[in-house]
Amino acid sequence: MELTKDKVQELSKLPTGNVADSVGPQFVMNSLIKPIDTKSKMVGRAVTVNCFPGDNLALHQGMEAAAAGDVLVFDCKGYTEAGHFGDMMATACKVKGIAGVVIDGSCRDSQDILELGLPVFVRAFNPRGTVKESLGSVNVPVVCGGVSVKPGDIIFGDCDGVVVVPQEREDDVFAKALKKYDYEIEVREKLLSGMSTMEVYGFDKLVEEKLQK
Repeated sequence: MELTKDKVQELSKLPTGNVADSVGPQFVMNSLIKPIDTKSKMVGRAVTVNCFPGDNLALHQGMEAAAAGDVLVFDCKGYTEAGHFGDMMATACKVKGIAGVVIDGSCRDSQDILELGLPVFVRAFNPRGTVKESLGSVNVPVVCGGVSVKPGDIIFGDCDGVVVVPQEREDDVFAKALKKYDYEIEVREKLLSGMSTMEVYGFDKLVEEKLQK
């Protein structure tokens, strides 16, 4: 699938819940990985970076390797006692056209990043500085938020969190997610007309069956 501007716009209407239901729960990142700005919407292909906790040199390597439309996925091993990513780095990403950043670790300058408008999803905040000593590995399989991420996977994020869509499954997953999105429009109309969730989803029959057991 080519992530053209039109395709990204089409996919961006999907909530992460639709994508998660279509790809499976094992591809949903840990609930602690949340956006700095709850209005964030992020769709793009992963540029993955294996990082050293408390050291952000690898993050700069990843930023150099990424292109416009990519999502940077930084595996900082869940380390939250230093701010691996800050507003200067966010500014550089914004200028380059990076679609978003996911950090399994912590960042700082969160208010400046929020005002900048770059989608950044992070485990925690910490103002402490980092060292720049260890080279990382770029575009290798990593684990971020408890989910395996490969280079080129589609990273999908909004106010609820982050979902990973494996590249080899993306066509099927997004076809299902878009179908679910359309179905929920129909459900919403039925609910607005006065029908109950028990009626719309057939849960009344399910409850009756369970009561008879």
